[in-house]
Amino acid sequence: MKQNQNTLYLMTITLVATLGGLLFGYDTAVISGAEKSLEKYFIDGLDLSSLVHGATTSSALIGCIIGGIISGIFASRFGRKKSLIFAATLFFLSALGSAYPEVLFFTKGEPTIALLLTFNLYRIIGGIGVGLASAITPMYISEVAPAAIRGRLVSLNQFAIILGMLVVYFVNWSITSGQTVAWIDDIGWRYMFASEAIPALLFGSLLLIVPETPRYLALQGEEEKALHILSRINGKERAEAIMQDIKSSVSHSSAKLFTYGKLVITIGILLSVFQQFVGINVALYYAPRIFESMGAAKDASMMQTVVMGLVNVVFTIVAILFVDKVGRKPLLIIGSVGMAIGMFGVASMAYTNAIGIGTLIFIIIYTASFMMSWGPICWVLISEIFPNKIRGQAVAIAVAAQWTANYFISSTYPMMMEFSGTMTYGFYGVMSVLSALFVWKLVPETKGKTLEEMETLWSDKQAVSKDVSAS
Repeated sequence: MKQNQNTLYLMTITLVATLGGLLFGYDTAVISGAEKSLEKYFIDGLDLSSLVHGATTSSALIGCIIGGIISGIFASRFGRKKSLIFAATLFFLSALGSAYPEVLFFTKGEPTIALLLTFNLYRIIGGIGVGLASAITPMYISEVAPAAIRGRLVSLNQFAIILGMLVVYFVNWSITSGQTVAWIDDIGWRYMFASEAIPALLFGSLLLIVPETPRYLALQGEEEKALHILSRINGKERAEAIMQDIKSSVSHSSAKLFTYGKLVITIGILLSVFQQFVGINVALYYAPRIFESMGAAKDASMMQTVVMGLVNVVFTIVAILFVDKVGRKPLLIIGSVGMAIGMFGVASMAYTNAIGIGTLIFIIIYTASFMMSWGPICWVLISEIFPNKIRGQAVAIAVAAQWTANYFISSTYPMMMEFSGTMTYGFYGVMSVLSALFVWKLVPETKGKTLEEMETLWSDKQAVSKDVSAS
């Protein structure tokens, strides 16, 4: 069957979709280079608290929550493709608005509360794009990918997220390299935000050439179009067999959220919450500040952030290579152990006040462990564990939970650090341990299973649960 797969066509549409992941990473990490300039411009300029600084740094996450909540409605009503085009438009508008929030209504160089709120509004608009892309991009890929390589292809989205972060780390570094702090605080941070408009425009343009997913088309009763796309990807014989499975699983276009029980929804939510409560976005959003606190100069801290980005890319590739061979559960558990070691190590360094190269090593151990496990595989599982008939709404709930947890962790970090660095990093270490126990006890292995087979798994579990309750 493999020889009938149109690999070039499959990879083309997958790579176009993963530009949504690249913009996800770009938008969430661009703040790392700009947050100190924003602090000087808005927070110090208006004499506001560290809590406001944390909220401003994390304001895009409010949009991410909104985007996650509405992603199910958009994906089900307008389709996966059109929803991603809308997300690309939001990325573009946010990039330009965040770079120059003073346009039309305010005077450059004169910070006001209204201007701060306007900046946050533009960041929220971009966040809505991130929330939509974070839910719909892996959904799109999982619905076009053959089961045998679905894990690798969905993991490419995480690779794109990390690549987007690495690209923006390089962009931020190149913008600040050789420049004075005064120039960076006046102009440089604006260039950082504006640079996102380029990949956003590319993403929106390329989406015009990719098809809608076969499973969405089948849900809409457009079976001929669905079969045509499946045939282009899998070959005619295999496509007809897949189409039969899809037709049987989508014979009713929708179902109530708890049709397959509460366990599958609970697992989806907890996967999302643990992915954030282990503290990864603290390392991503505040990386330059963390390295500066270790004694690095501003240019050096930006460069160390680039090094961390390279490590992230390498270990995401490890996940891509092994997710369909080793399976989802073993990689998640191994990653949780590595993250616990990294965070407890950083906590111990903070406790002894021995900030230095050891802290950098522990942070790299932590981020490498996350990138070869929870980073890509959480998205793989969220895209594949839910049955076809509830996937749109279930993914929306899981992604909204993820961004809510992200906002909570990211916005409370500055306040927690003021209280105790040891406690802060120790908390993330404890969450890493709990995430391993959760996966071991509750998360099913999905390696090699079709999306339709996952529906059977949850139907069987629900039937067993009902029998136990009845007895």
